[in-house]
Amino acid sequence: MTWFRMAAGALCIALAGSLPSLSLAQQSAPAQQPAPPAKPATPKPAAPKAAAAKPAATAHAATGAATDTQPTLLGQYADWGAYTASPGGNKICFALAKPKSSKTEPAGRSRDPSYMFVSSRPAEKVKNEVSVVVGYPFKTSSDATAEIGSAKFAMYTQSDGAWIKNANEEARMIDAMRKGGDLTVKGTSGRGSQSMDQYSLKGLAQALDKIEQECR
Repeated sequence: MTWFRMAAGALCIALAGSLPSLSLAQQSAPAQQPAPPAKPATPKPAAPKAAAAKPAATAHAATGAATDTQPTLLGQYADWGAYTASPGGNKICFALAKPKSSKTEPAGRSRDPSYMFVSSRPAEKVKNEVSVVVGYPFKTSSDATAEIGSAKFAMYTQSDGAWIKNANEEARMIDAMRKGGDLTVKGTSGRGSQSMDQYSLKGLAQALDKIEQECR
């Protein structure tokens, strides 16, 4: 079920609050320790749909758990970093990238930083789960899309996060990401703004290999 996958992935998404400092470490000194995590944003109200209530509550709980967790950089591979963390004593690993370009229409609409994650959580038997933090609350009940060349994947949205809608397509998406050059995420905000974030996939394959070694 979609809400179950969202609940399972909320913990990695919740780490986004500490990632602005980590992204600077990617660019300048990959081996240095990341700065203390930023104060988490005020939780947004859950969407009225019953199916969304449980993952929204889980994401809020995960944010509280993540505030005492500092992800550790395992290695920087071109545009992707490999990280590990152990919130609540459960080890997780994830590859992370920032978009190389972002566009919002109408122009000038403010939004927070965007990130893409590919996460693995051995305790939950989850491997290579794709998720996105887009930097604004998505329009309620709207889908985002991820495009890699001619391949397109629908993404279920909740607040400012998105997960692949059809779990059966995730392995195909990861394969396309390993082989592709760029990935573009498109979405619509609750205010009607259209966004397009383009991610370089250079270094992703090596980052995924690293987190697979770390979180077997």
